[in-house]
Amino acid sequence: MRNPMEGVRVLEVAQFTFVPAAGAVLADWGAEVIKIEHAERGDAQRGLVRVLGYEAASEGSSFYPIMEGPNRGKRSVGLALERPAARKVLDELIRTSDVFLTNFLPEARAKLRIDVEDVRAVNPDIVYVRGSGFGVRGAEADKGGYDSTAFWARGGSAAGVTTPDADRMTRMPAGAYGDSMGGMTIAGGIAAALYSRAMTGQPSVVDVSLLGVGAWATQFTVNLALMTGGPLPVRTPPRHGSATNPLIGAYRTSDQRWIELSMLQPGRYWAEFCKLAGRAELATDERFDSTEKLMANAAEAAGIVAEIIASRPFEEWTEILSRGDGQWAAVQNAWEVGQDPSLRANGLIAPVVDADGVDRELVANPVQFDETPATLTRAPQFAEHTDEVLLSLGISEEELLALKIDGAVS
Repeated sequence: MRNPMEGVRVLEVAQFTFVPAAGAVLADWGAEVIKIEHAERGDAQRGLVRVLGYEAASEGSSFYPIMEGPNRGKRSVGLALERPAARKVLDELIRTSDVFLTNFLPEARAKLRIDVEDVRAVNPDIVYVRGSGFGVRGAEADKGGYDSTAFWARGGSAAGVTTPDADRMTRMPAGAYGDSMGGMTIAGGIAAALYSRAMTGQPSVVDVSLLGVGAWATQFTVNLALMTGGPLPVRTPPRHGSATNPLIGAYRTSDQRWIELSMLQPGRYWAEFCKLAGRAELATDERFDSTEKLMANAAEAAGIVAEIIASRPFEEWTEILSRGDGQWAAVQNAWEVGQDPSLRANGLIAPVVDADGVDRELVANPVQFDETPATLTRAPQFAEHTDEVLLSLGISEEELLALKIDGAVS
């Protein structure tokens, strides 16, 4: 299979996860991604490894998932963009690239001369891509943002999962939660822009904001609020089930695990569930023996379901429910997600060899082409490919040495 992005060169001038995650997806799809890191400081994400206390896979290991996830498959070039001597290198990289990808704020882009007009002056055909916190127009165009602020808090997710009586706001369920979704969104936008350029000959400027991704993720409730003309009423859901369906929602097992039921047609699945649970008589109980009665008495039925689920352990329920046709899922922790049989059967937990030659695994991006899992390669070490990339641009070894002495490259 030919990777769909094979032959595409992406020049990434970005840090952290949101925009670099897009570069990782494009690399998974076959693009050549050259990551520009500051010649002395590198990607600030490398510093987060220490600041946030993330541990390596083992003592002395270079494998940090916080870097590997959004940077696998790339080549790293150490380049001090603020130094005049680095400009020749940057321009040559721009000239030979199809996509320029950045999340630098407007002031930094202007200072480093990497804004649209600067990059297009070197390569008029390049697809220029900006990832931002709050968009490129409006009063907050110059404001930085992270997924915890722009995506989670401002985008509606935090309010959507925090109950009115909570004494603290519910946090994102995983680090880089919105960043990862945003990176996937950017990758899709780049693919569309490259297709448009191939069809029309015209390059695009692509913009994706974390706030926009956040609003898209919560669009169901946002659209309802827009329709009604104000905030939606606060509704406290029943402890078990829904107002009209006992086979919806999370139920706790005897060993304090959770099972999520999502059988949206209660009349269709009620008898089956009762039989599987060893309570077949409930299907003919006069309170629940028709869809109408089951919906009318959903709260009572949900209480019974809760007692039934609470009577047996998690593993027993996963085996019991797997015999039926109704929709449900085990509520899994991060380790269990990594071992999920369907993810593994579809190649979505992928092998990768780290810089120390150790076999590791990473979550693959969810898009596959021609039923073929992505082949992952590790993230680069800081400035690992500077010499290789610059020499391929035609820069001589003498020029490369001079650039290193100047501090323009590392």
